Amino acid sequence: MRIVICPDKFRGTASASRAAQALAAGLSTRDLEIVSIPLADGGEGTLDALGGANRVSQVTGPLGDPVEAQWRLSSGEAVIEMAQASGLLLAGGSEGNDPLSATSSGTGELIAEARASGARRIVIGVGGSASTDGGLGAIRAMEPLVRFSGVELVVACDVRTAFLDAPAVFGPQKGATSAQMELLTRRLSRLAQLYLEEFGVDVRDLPRAGAAGGLGGGLAAVGARLVDGFGLIAEEIELADTIAEADLVITGEGQLDPESFNGKVVGGVASIADQHQVRVAAVVGSTNPATNIPRNMKVYSLTEIFGHDLAFGDTEKCLTELGPQLLT
Repeated sequence: MRIVICPDKFRGTASASRAAQALAAGLSTRDLEIVSIPLADGGEGTLDALGGANRVSQVTGPLGDPVEAQWRLSSGEAVIEMAQASGLLLAGGSEGNDPLSATSSGTGELIAEARASGARRIVIGVGGSASTDGGLGAIRAMEPLVRFSGVELVVACDVRTAFLDAPAVFGPQKGATSAQMELLTRRLSRLAQLYLEEFGVDVRDLPRAGAAGGLGGGLAAVGARLVDGFGLIAEEIELADTIAEADLVITGEGQLDPESFNGKVVGGVASIADQHQVRVAAVVGSTNPATNIPRNMKVYSLTEIFGHDLAFGDTEKCLTELGPQLLT
């Protein structure tokens, strides 16, 4: 029996890699062929999903302090995860963040270093950001922009949010008050006009431009291509071919809700598996009752099986203990 284990992160409790390892450990006593593939949708975990880091650089963190950011460079292609340089966790979460001054400068510094190191294609995973600066900090750090002529910039997005909607959608999780969200929206409106005048690109109606507090739009203004993050990763690692040869696919994430089937990992895996008539088990921390479950998917909720405290307190142990049940 061939089993493909390909979860997303369980936000705050287990990375995609740790989740995959824990699920595989629960099946290790059986006579099975197990393939583990940690996944991401353009947010945190994108770097691991595309091969892992092989470089570390010191850059400007989201609140101005220096941080050590991991990234990857191989055969002329760089992979950058903006959460490594400008992530909300680096700012101390919503409670420690300053939503008005948080900057994407560090991400731009990584992009510039990747170019200086010879990268001809740069993939930027955007998600989990502290900033809502519309990417202005990153663009200024990338200057002079002429050096990116002939370089392919690809932005892997985990949302389709519009540029001016970013403050209202993501502001609360970044610690912004209602008044601050209004101010940030006005800032982005002026910035969109600036981008139109300076680069000839109108980011206001561009799908995914609001990703990472508008970083997607800022990078699009200087020539980047915004793409679905899960789709890009799935294509890069040839996920469909791997799933097609499986007898069972095990995926998962922290919370299953309607958004899980809107460009996210679990929904994307279920869709590929359905095309190849492969069964799917989704192991999740919890489930939103409003979620429509695909016919080829069976859902296992850790909170329902193990209780809230254990599911969130020791997620990896729960994943390992659940392993044998997934074969039934």
